[in-house]
Amino acid sequence: MFFKNWWPFRRKLKNQTKKDDSFDVNQRVYTPVNQLSIGMYVIELDRPWLESPFLFQGFELETEADIRAVKDVCQYVYIDATRKRKRPVQTKTAQDSLLSESNIDFGAPPPPKLSVFEKEFARAESVHKEVGLLVSNFMERIANGEGIDTKAAKEAVAQCVNSILHSPDAFLWLNQLKNKDKYTAQHSLNVCALAIVLGRYLNFSVANLNNVGLCGMMHDMGKMLVPLDILNKPGNLDPDEMLIMRSHASLGYELLKSSDQMYPGAIDTAYSHHETLDGKGYPRKIGERGISLFTRMVTIVDMYDAITSDRVYQKGRTHLEATNILANMAGSQLDERLVIKFIECLGVYPPGSIVMMTNGYIAIVVEVNELQKLRPKVIMLLDAQKRRIPERIVNLADMLLDEHGKVLTIKGIVKAQDYDIDIKKYYQQGVLQKGFANDKR
Repeated sequence: MFFKNWWPFRRKLKNQTKKDDSFDVNQRVYTPVNQLSIGMYVIELDRPWLESPFLFQGFELETEADIRAVKDVCQYVYIDATRKRKRPVQTKTAQDSLLSESNIDFGAPPPPKLSVFEKEFARAESVHKEVGLLVSNFMERIANGEGIDTKAAKEAVAQCVNSILHSPDAFLWLNQLKNKDKYTAQHSLNVCALAIVLGRYLNFSVANLNNVGLCGMMHDMGKMLVPLDILNKPGNLDPDEMLIMRSHASLGYELLKSSDQMYPGAIDTAYSHHETLDGKGYPRKIGERGISLFTRMVTIVDMYDAITSDRVYQKGRTHLEATNILANMAGSQLDERLVIKFIECLGVYPPGSIVMMTNGYIAIVVEVNELQKLRPKVIMLLDAQKRRIPERIVNLADMLLDEHGKVLTIKGIVKAQDYDIDIKKYYQQGVLQKGFANDKR
């Protein structure tokens, strides 16, 4: 395949990659999976490593969740008997060793928000801007042949996690401020945030929120090694160009593998986020058994953000259109339970949605009411004649009546361009601050 020759950093990264440990034949002990125990060190599977969800060739079984993950894909393994841990193992909780969906209680309610939109927005705004600049810097460095500052990336993700735990709505609102000319960098930040939002809704520990967020932030870094004329081509890609574009998964894998202290799950996600459950994805066509939990999550939120974003070659679609596409792919290509929870966590009217009210007014959704998802907080923007009005907050959960004595509700999502609404322009004009200020009068 001709595209191997044009990656200028392949030789450098290859030389930096550590060689796999080798094991003497006398150390290899055949072990059926029902005989595995915590502390054993797995060195070989009953199948190729690339067909498994495990990234590295050799790992210690630290928790019962680790053992279940091996049992999910193998009948037997080989362990290194010389490396079995002798001292007692301090077992981690299942939540801190989240390796598969078996550890998730899909029926559990999400945790309470630690704050509200109005109080968190200023900090979320600062974090969103700072992390966005950092991601752009990462991509510029990669394009120039430099590596990734893993420590800075982890610290940035931790800031996102902290903000989203306080108010996921604030970060989701900021995700709507998209610029198609800076799509790749903004997309990586958005996918990071959406993965954290979904993880929070599934009651992930802070450690796992940081990990899945890093998977989201790093998933597309390989695109910086794809020629810009292909990456930003406004029309359809020809077969050779598509081959090069799809190589970003393998290139991202090699790039992240060469980065010091990079989380292994992020390396795996960069490699596998275009794989599908039916085995028709790329680059390895590994199918359901080979796709990790975090990768499944990132694949879903990656698709959602791509569908709802304006690109050089297409206009973004609405939230409803995007969720319908995901729902149609659920069970065959995407993980059905995760798709359901993702749609559920965003709600029918996610923050930043432009909606028409039953009285004809146009509003923008600010904050989702997790107990009454059809009745979020909104800011009124236009009246029934579509004239701009002073911004004011309306909490639909208060069951307010309109001028005709009917309970005010949302009629449906509309496209911003149909009403000459530029979300970024409204944001720059301080629509949120004005709305909250008017609400206090």
